[in-house]
Amino acid sequence: MTTATVTATATNGTRVDYPNPLIPGFNPDPSVVRVGDDFYIVTSTFEYLPGIPVYHSTDFVEWTQIGNVATRMEQLGVEDVTTGGGVWAPTIRYRDGVFYVIVTIAMGRGCIVFTATDPAGPWSDGTIIEGIGGIDPDLAWDDDGTALVTFSGLSTTGPDAGAHHGVQQVRVDLDAGRALEEPRSLWSGTGLKFPEAPHLYRRGAYWYLMIAEGGTERGHGVSIARGSSPYGPFEGYEANPFLSARSTSRPIQNTGHGDLVETPDGGTSIVLLGMRPRGMTQAFSALGRETFVTRIDWVDDWPVAQPVELRPRPGVTEYDITFHDVEGRSLDDGWLAIRQEPANVAKFDVDGRLVITGDGSTLDDPRPKFIGRRQLNQTARFSTTLDATQGSGGIASRYDEDHHYELEATTGPEMTVVVARARLASLVQEWSVMLPAGPVELTIDAVPPSPSGGFGPGMMTSDRVLLQATAGGKTLTLADVDGRYLSAETAASFTGRVVGLYATSGRVAFAGLRYRGSED
Repeated sequence: MTTATVTATATNGTRVDYPNPLIPGFNPDPSVVRVGDDFYIVTSTFEYLPGIPVYHSTDFVEWTQIGNVATRMEQLGVEDVTTGGGVWAPTIRYRDGVFYVIVTIAMGRGCIVFTATDPAGPWSDGTIIEGIGGIDPDLAWDDDGTALVTFSGLSTTGPDAGAHHGVQQVRVDLDAGRALEEPRSLWSGTGLKFPEAPHLYRRGAYWYLMIAEGGTERGHGVSIARGSSPYGPFEGYEANPFLSARSTSRPIQNTGHGDLVETPDGGTSIVLLGMRPRGMTQAFSALGRETFVTRIDWVDDWPVAQPVELRPRPGVTEYDITFHDVEGRSLDDGWLAIRQEPANVAKFDVDGRLVITGDGSTLDDPRPKFIGRRQLNQTARFSTTLDATQGSGGIASRYDEDHHYELEATTGPEMTVVVARARLASLVQEWSVMLPAGPVELTIDAVPPSPSGGFGPGMMTSDRVLLQATAGGKTLTLADVDGRYLSAETAASFTGRVVGLYATSGRVAFAGLRYRGSED
């Protein structure tokens, strides 16, 4: 089975309600492929490196990150992309023993195809496909084996930047890296804004063209059309958009940008992005766009989508990364850096600590000395113990250069000065405290808003973020800040909260990173 095909297998009678979110935290624009009994999902990473995480499952319930498509800067070239640019909407497909990931590097290299025989990597350096000027590319093959790239015709560079030409398609030579014709227009939805995220499938007698439309905000949805040829013409479904949470009070909003897959229970499901806004008016989404799943039933050869239901995994998510115990003294696949590789930011010292050496940059800068991990839960605590006797640094929760909260320590011969800082666009506020000299523990704690205040501004937010420091047996909360300012709706970045370690000057040594999260 090639991945341009959705087979028409009947269910085996055992319907599985998969967890939702399927892959939590900053994991937008999911694309999925099934190869035998193995499933793989990739998601967008924008300005972060490594790029395009690869998640694997055999049961569609438990997912493990097995690698990243782009582990080297030269594969993406995102060192100078603007915030919000970079890796947009990868599509993963499989054909004749080869995995393909096609993606747009917006405001960067353009449309690129990566290949690998093992999805865990290594992946190729990437082949630029000349002649494709849009975003969100899909890769499929027609009945003759001709490669087709279907994409959203949004121009992101040049004099035409911002213009949208609808959903387009070209035949391509993947080896030569070029389009074989001028782009032709296909069906572009029902007239809602931003037709994007096209995917082309063969199912039975029909070829289906599925797209997202309505924008990736609250109006997001999924629409579909079908025809007898992958080249069109396509007939739109009268029930379009056949999947959307718009104007509902469902706990998962912004649902769209989907990809179809045959699941282990024998049915069809759609993986898609969504957000979990909190607050009395469901206004703010701390974690940004995550990966969700819902079931598709076929009626008269048209898809009928079940609502995307919230089914968080029970219990607590936690890890304790002690750098002294890290095997091979290398960072795992879950660490991210901003417009640079994590290995260029942090090194292990002879004592097994992770050392970040500051260069004068701060979290306000495009390439700070920062490495972090995705916040996975609505309620979450990150903490680290560090030695700041030779520099200044700490722990930070980041959306982008203009939206971040951090705790920064500097240790002198007699005391440690800890500064808590909140950067909200052009506004900066700081709080400071003096603690005993020596190692200091810094904690960022995201907690639900207190219901005690009743109806009012305090209940509108996503969460509260506590910035705390501990030294010499003494713990202080330096700041209790509103989490709404580190949310997708306020920051307006396409990412999510990434929390991690940084240095601004000198040499800062970290013993580890601890995480505990839940859906309280």
